[in-house]
Amino acid sequence: MVRHIVVTSVVDAITEDLREQVVNGELPPGSPLTELEVSTRYEVARSSARAAIERLTAEKVLVRRNHKTARVVELGPDDVRDIYNTRIYLESEVLRRLAGLRRVPVSSRTANSEIAELWRGGSYQIVDPDMRFHTGLIDSVDSARTSAAYHSLAFEVKLCMAQLQGRQALSPQIIVAEHARILELIELGDADGAAAMLDEHLSRARELLVGSLGGTPG
Repeated sequence: MVRHIVVTSVVDAITEDLREQVVNGELPPGSPLTELEVSTRYEVARSSARAAIERLTAEKVLVRRNHKTARVVELGPDDVRDIYNTRIYLESEVLRRLAGLRRVPVSSRTANSEIAELWRGGSYQIVDPDMRFHTGLIDSVDSARTSAAYHSLAFEVKLCMAQLQGRQALSPQIIVAEHARILELIELGDADGAAAMLDEHLSRARELLVGSLGGTPG
């Protein structure tokens, strides 16, 4: 039993570290990841490496076709559009509800301030606070199922944002301004305005990413 707990802890740690490397671009899309490489890198048994790879494959962080080597998932233009359109559907309804209550989440304000601070320091590494801005909005409606549905997209959204971030295609200054406007419209109780601002905000990111991945921006 003790051995089982330790192995599970090791697998959790390896899985989280590899997931973070994918988001940060240290493991680019299409990169192969073998059991031998993982076991050597982390100095763990092949069984632990295999378990981490299987978990990441189940989460769609890695893909394995025809029993070949697992590779970091590569998102194409159609994937991006589907992911971002799903975000818009979920977030728009949440913003309408928040505007009806005039409820502005403190966590979203804090996250936007972090993005502004990073921008002042000349950094484009804003994936985490940007994601926290949006999850703060979702979680503030206190619906476990809505949060679960949104969080199930979270990793794919981070992948999309990370790919844009690496190309410096989106200005943090614009992101901060649009986030601030969304919060302002919620505070004013303008449900339609907040939803429209969100649509513009996410649609621009979506089409920039589509273009950067070889698709035709809309």
